[in-house]
Amino acid sequence: MSATSSAPVLVTGGTGTLGSHVVPLLRAHGLTLRVLSRTPRTDTEGITHVRGDLVTGEGVAEAVRGVRTVVHLAGGPKGDDTAARNLTAAAAGAGVEHLVYVSVIGVDTMPLAWFRTLRRAEEAVTTSGVPYSVLRATQFHDLVLKTAAAMTRLPVVPAPGGLRFEPVDAREVAARLVGLALGAPAGRVPDLAGPRVYDLAELVRGYLAATGRRRPLLPVRVPGKAGRAYRAGDNLALDGAQRGRRSWEEFLAERVAAPAGGPVRPSA
Repeated sequence: MSATSSAPVLVTGGTGTLGSHVVPLLRAHGLTLRVLSRTPRTDTEGITHVRGDLVTGEGVAEAVRGVRTVVHLAGGPKGDDTAARNLTAAAAGAGVEHLVYVSVIGVDTMPLAWFRTLRRAEEAVTTSGVPYSVLRATQFHDLVLKTAAAMTRLPVVPAPGGLRFEPVDAREVAARLVGLALGAPAGRVPDLAGPRVYDLAELVRGYLAATGRRRPLLPVRVPGKAGRAYRAGDNLALDGAQRGRRSWEEFLAERVAAPAGGPVRPSA
């Protein structure tokens, strides 16, 4: 059964960066939504907010009751694997027919704890017995913007050599996920990355230029397994990945607009 049935679609992480794009797109298709969050929120037309905690499991069984499609977008600095296990167990028990999950490119190659956690979360989805669609994507422009803003607060900006990224626009990821949610379970689908590869220094310089500021960049080397993995491009998309269209420069032009006659500052 597709998401076009009368049953509500459950969205986790519906108030986050990605969810803020996914939720209105799903509503535009006439779907009734149930959005899971840890804090109470006011319902709006076609959207019911339910309280629950994916990491502790509180309220999750109630959230999936009567749902046929789940779009799992929620994520945090830790506990994503536990959250995925709790959600998939509840979904399997409730007879959910389609679980759409957004993962990250590099989860099975990058030797970092965060990537390993996300790999376990992805495995919880793919081994749950619930029919699924899994999309791996690269980091969003929004995350790169926050990172660049934090780094350039320093008088001298460290620029780790060999760190390359393919930032993708969250709106393009959202559109792909909504397309998956509207269809039948597709398993692991082609990855989605940004239109081009940038090294970290290039991303920071772009941000500095957009904000009308200057900072010296200090080259540094990332040691150990993580450094070798980044230099090898283990976090980058392989051949066969789909490519977004909106570039880092276009994103900056939207989000960091220069007022007439003066330097600019990043938007909130």
